[in-house]
Parts: sequence; structure tokens; C-alpha cells
Amino acid sequence: MHDIFANMNTYFQSLGVWGLALNSFIESFFLVPPPDFLLIAMDLAKPEKALWYATVCSFASVFGGLIGYLIGRIGGRPIFNWFFRKNHEQFDKVEALYNKYGAAAVFFAGFTPIPYKVFTIASGVLNMNWWQFTLASFFGRAGRFFIVSIVLMLCGEWIKQYLELVIIFVSLIIVLFFVMLWLKGKKALKKD
Repeated sequence: MHDIFANMNTYFQSLGVWGLALNSFIESFFLVPPPDFLLIAMDLAKPEKALWYATVCSFASVFGGLIGYLIGRIGGRPIFNWFFRKNHEQFDKVEALYNKYGAAAVFFAGFTPIPYKVFTIASGVLNMNWWQFTLASFFGRAGRFFIVSIVLMLCGEWIKQYLELVIIFVSLIIVLFFVMLWLKGKKALKKD
């Protein structure tokens, strides 16, 4: 699997900005490497174009998210019904939570390393409001990609020097976020 992802990254990278757009688009509904790796490499190579790269990444990702939403809307419900066929009560709880927190879930999935494609398809399956989905996707994805690009545009040389420390720091933030998300989800399930 690692070799397949490495070949995909090489292919996307060979296409330049079009590859960044294609990677961002497909990653929103299918299993390909996240566009962040290519975005970071392109931002570090040409920091003066970092905001353009973030814009391309954001719009392509949101359009891909709409494809994921349509996949879920058109074909996902029968799959979910089959998967939860023995426990409709569990599915109903998941759907109720999604109806209550759906836009926030899509925003956070778009902003964090959580697989965004799962939420794009689930949003269609669970019939989330299309406008809420689109806005949450846009702000989540654009927020993520613009933060990465702005940080690299402003601090790219420093980051290159201290890359190991940056990776450790970012990893700790991600772990902390997942722990907080898990605790919040556990608390929400107890209330319901």
C-alpha cells in the first residue's frame, strides 16, 4: 500500500498545480494520499505562491466533497441499512447525533487529519442540509490549507531547519485534539 501511495504522490507532483487540484479533489471522496504533503512541498519550494496553492487546494477539495456527498446520497443509504441491519437503534442514534452536530463534524473533519471522505459520504447518506455541508466543508478545508500555507510562507526557512521539532509538536497537537474529540463524543453519547 505504501508503494501505491508513493506512486500516486509522484504522479500528482509531476502535474504541478493541476496535480495538487486533482489530489485535493479525489481525496475528498476516495482513498488517495492527503494533499497536505504536496501542498507543503510546493509551499516550501515557492513560498510566494503559497496562498494560490491553498486556494486551489481548498476549492478542489470542496468540489470533491460535493461528489462524496452525492455518492452518499445516491448509493450510501442502502449500504448503511445493510451494515446496521441488525441494529437499527444504533444507526438511529448515530443519525440523531449527526443531525445535531453534523456541520461541526464536517468542519472539524475538514480542518483536521480525520478522513474527510468519511464525512462527505456520511453527510449524503444522512441527508445533511446541502448548504450547511458546503459551508462547513469550505471553512474547514480552507482554514486548514490556508493555515498550512501561511505558516510555511512566513516561517518556511525556520521550519526547514527545525523540521523534527515541528513534526513532534504538530503530532502532539493532533493527539491532543483526538483525545479531546473522543472525550466530547463519549460525553455526548452518555447524554443521549
